[in-house]
Amino acid sequence: TVVVDNRPGGNGSVGAQAVERSPADGLTLLVTSDATITANPYLSSKLSYNAKDFTPIIVLCRGTPVLVVNAAVPAKSTQELIALAKSKPGTFNYGSYGIGTYAHLSMEEFKQRTGTDIVHIPFRGAAPAANALLAGDVNMLLLNLSSIAEHEKTGKVRILAAAGERRIQSRPDLPTMAEAGVPGFQTSVWFAAFGPPKMPPELVARIHADIGRVLDLPQTKEFFEKNSFERVDLSPADFSKLVERDSRHWEALIKQVGAKID
Repeated sequence: TVVVDNRPGGNGSVGAQAVERSPADGLTLLVTSDATITANPYLSSKLSYNAKDFTPIIVLCRGTPVLVVNAAVPAKSTQELIALAKSKPGTFNYGSYGIGTYAHLSMEEFKQRTGTDIVHIPFRGAAPAANALLAGDVNMLLLNLSSIAEHEKTGKVRILAAAGERRIQSRPDLPTMAEAGVPGFQTSVWFAAFGPPKMPPELVARIHADIGRVLDLPQTKEFFEKNSFERVDLSPADFSKLVERDSRHWEALIKQVGAKID
């Protein structure tokens, strides 16, 4: 029996703090997005935890963020968008799911790498930001593919590039942002299961194996495909390296941008 105890608030930090203080017996786990662990500690000086206060167990899946523009934006490629933004500094805007989310921080990195001036408009979550994009209230957005693909078919938006490290399996026609003219740019969002600190390695290995079997079920694969998620098969040791790498990345970017959620 698994009991889901939703603890909203603080960009996921409320739930994270509850797990961080729990016994390391494997009965209380944290399922969350990467930002809760890799970005939040650098966004808020009030948090009592950092990435090392959790035991990485298993990555559940990776999202497939894409760069999307409203159809009214006269750009059919990333390079055209950059040229357009440079020709009219401060005229265009982008939406995000709130300060400190990847949709915010990664667009600030995009601005730095391209030398563009694009105004940030934060929303309370991905759905309101997507609705604003569809309505034309914001010009562009980083968003998971499954959240916007149907609207591309209606002509309301235009997907310019895959924002991750590599092309999306279901959309090999989309170039990555790096391929499209922004060298070195990549962003990602992944979801994972963590445990409290100092969990015994044998317990971590057992839970990792149990969850791995669930991730390989046909119905899980169907859910991933429907929602544009990709399976990530990493050992607990390699998962720890991913957490360390992404923590360094977000720490540096947050310092550059000066983002805070206090």
